[in-house]
Amino acid sequence: MFPLSTVLFPGQPLALHVFEQRYRAMVADCLAGERGFGVVLISRGSEVGGGDQRVGVGTFAVIEVARPLTDGRWGLLARGSTRFEVVSWVAEDPYPQAVVEELAETVLSPSEAGLHDASTAVVRARALLSELGEDMSRGSAEDSVDSVDHSSPSERVWRLCAAAPLPESDRQRLLEAADHDARLALLCRLCGELADDVAGYLGRSP
Repeated sequence: MFPLSTVLFPGQPLALHVFEQRYRAMVADCLAGERGFGVVLISRGSEVGGGDQRVGVGTFAVIEVARPLTDGRWGLLARGSTRFEVVSWVAEDPYPQAVVEELAETVLSPSEAGLHDASTAVVRARALLSELGEDMSRGSAEDSVDSVDHSSPSERVWRLCAAAPLPESDRQRLLEAADHDARLALLCRLCGELADDVAGYLGRSP
């Protein structure tokens, strides 16, 4: 397990600089096995040194590129796959470990109306924040209502979640949502509230 200060969504890339000895050991074990590890959000505390508090739902990450550095550190590129729920945490020697259960995904596709509304809300929130000079480098606006997207509806949902300019606590709520339609409704509401707040600050009408 690799607790981090960020939420990882399925399909989202994750770049990591691994320098702590415990996570060097984890990387070695992952590369010798199925090249995967679990990512959970740290709800309180720091990524470095341990003693942190963690949420109970996370995402499996699969290592795509592992680049060893001369001093034993690693540069990793991983990608989120499926979600899981932590059943229990076990001894952290030599690194954090847990018993987990994979969370089943809904078989129903998200509605096109939900995708459209959430996409519009994400793009609006990003555009207004960019006017304030906020860094919008995380995610992209490629899921705008005018774009041509040949990915699956499920992939589009997760890409919209990744592009949403929301705090990690809200991103965790999106990860934990029961299904994609509930996730899109929550995404639309959160981004809409954020955009309205920013619009008010800028002196715009909602």
